[in-house]
Amino acid sequence: MHDTGTGSTGNTAHPSRRTVLAATAGVTAALAAGPAHAAAPDDSRLRALVSRMTLEEKVGQLFVMRVYGHSATAPDQADIDANLKEIGVRTAAELLAKYRVGGIIYFAWAHNTREPHQIADLSNGIQKASLELPRGLPVLISTDQEHGIVARVGKPATLFPGAMAVGAGGSRSDARALGRIAGAELRAMGIRQDYSPVADVNVNPANPVIGVRSFGADPRAVSALVAAEVAGYQGSGVAATAKHFPGHGDTNVDSHTGFPTITHSRELWEKLDAPPFRAAIAAGIDSIMTAHLMVPALDDSGDPATLSRPILTGILRERLGYDGVVVTDSLGMEGVRSKYGDARVPVLALKAGVDQLLNPPDLDLAWNAVLTAVREGELTEARLDVSILRVLRLKSKLGLFRSPYIGQGGVDRVVGTRAHLAAADRIAERTTTLLVNEGRLLPLSRRRYPRVLVVGADPASPSGTTGPPTGVLAGALGELGFTATALSTGTAPSAATIAKAVEAARGVDAVVAATYNVTAGSAQKALVEQLVATGRPVAAVAIRNPYDVAQLPSAPACLAAYSWTDVELRSAARVIAGRVKPRGKLPVPVQRADDPEQVLYPVGYGLSY
Repeated sequence: MHDTGTGSTGNTAHPSRRTVLAATAGVTAALAAGPAHAAAPDDSRLRALVSRMTLEEKVGQLFVMRVYGHSATAPDQADIDANLKEIGVRTAAELLAKYRVGGIIYFAWAHNTREPHQIADLSNGIQKASLELPRGLPVLISTDQEHGIVARVGKPATLFPGAMAVGAGGSRSDARALGRIAGAELRAMGIRQDYSPVADVNVNPANPVIGVRSFGADPRAVSALVAAEVAGYQGSGVAATAKHFPGHGDTNVDSHTGFPTITHSRELWEKLDAPPFRAAIAAGIDSIMTAHLMVPALDDSGDPATLSRPILTGILRERLGYDGVVVTDSLGMEGVRSKYGDARVPVLALKAGVDQLLNPPDLDLAWNAVLTAVREGELTEARLDVSILRVLRLKSKLGLFRSPYIGQGGVDRVVGTRAHLAAADRIAERTTTLLVNEGRLLPLSRRRYPRVLVVGADPASPSGTTGPPTGVLAGALGELGFTATALSTGTAPSAATIAKAVEAARGVDAVVAATYNVTAGSAQKALVEQLVATGRPVAAVAIRNPYDVAQLPSAPACLAAYSWTDVELRSAARVIAGRVKPRGKLPVPVQRADDPEQVLYPVGYGLSY
């Protein structure tokens, strides 16, 4: 749940120059200040920092952890209670003091991301708490800001179309602009590592976890867009993260809740899954995230890739030549927990070649497991030093030793500006894909069809956008001159709900139906069929996966929006109204509903006016 409330952050005052100087004196003495994007940080001085760390501090540097609260020192009581229950500390400051973690990840559900000024205050509070510790180091603050259906920072920050929409637009310059603007806004809030872009090639329509988070099904197109987005993010001083290595695009199991297996041969993996990661590495990607899935063709041990030395060291490090930071996907996911206990997972991940251990379910257990493994000789301190040096190099490259704090003025100058919001709208206008347009129903004429009913699915609004989708579509059509009303019918409308929608349709001139992952037996399909039977023109808008069109043969017009965020829904409305022409092309094939072996609409298909 995204909390958009405002209020006291508990550490709203920006640290004074004196405080900053005092807090950073230790690290600046050990590491000469360099440019924020220095290509070759001074390893001798970074190694000196590592040599002065205690073993406990070294172990801490390997972890990236969640923490509840909008403030580093004075979170709400409910967040204090959650921290005590899950982590055994009250605040982010106590987390840093006890475990010396090298990174903290922000989530909306952890109440870290209420609004941009609060986020900046939280980031500064975290840096201050860490830097004031003995031998204190700056913290690498990260989040999942993929855009589209996965984003942790919502309005008023700029929210862009998701990856599959960008794939439909097919523009590398748009992908680069997205990364540049989104990266600048994250950096202005103190977030220096983004777990994006998704480099998975989504070839499985039944994929329950990637889907529209992927740029598409064509490895070459995905590779180009991944490289462009990486250049954008990292050009703004934010570490991009290609995920999920070695590829999560051909699964029908969600690794959050199960343990997927990729059955690709080694040859198919080289052709399909590897190219986007190669492209990311060639683009100088700062970090790569692992996948909690099994790929027998790459490692037949039965271990998930996150714990596989043949995959992470043998292929990623040695074969692909990657020497940047490797971060695990969340260690709380079932895909990595199903074979080994939570105490073994972090140790095995480090032995496999991982550098950052993300969000273990029990930090104390995981932290002590790594500590014990070193003390008992299973892991060497030298092995830890290798990963710590990689993390410190990244912190140095991102300017965290030179300028760990950010000013509130930057939030006002950068986050959610009119120019950035306009750029998001322009990019979105190039993504909406028109798949069916019988009798040239679209664009919808305001003179002929002035009254429009918007019905359909209203899934919870993603990414801190306005929602619900039917309301956003109706509002956008209203601004374009239609008299539009919204009627939410849900993802599984009852017979009574369908009857109500049909009755409402008889009182208007045209209907727009928002569909969400329609299946053969879906009541959404029955809804559209009965709306069409009224004789009113119906335009169906797939607001998540573009495969809905195969299940809706009766609809005279079908579009794919690829997400139900405001920016994509507004674009769909402008296309429906003819304000802009549809320009998107399918980045994935759509198979026939009655014969999945046959392609109904191929990659690259898309109509226009």
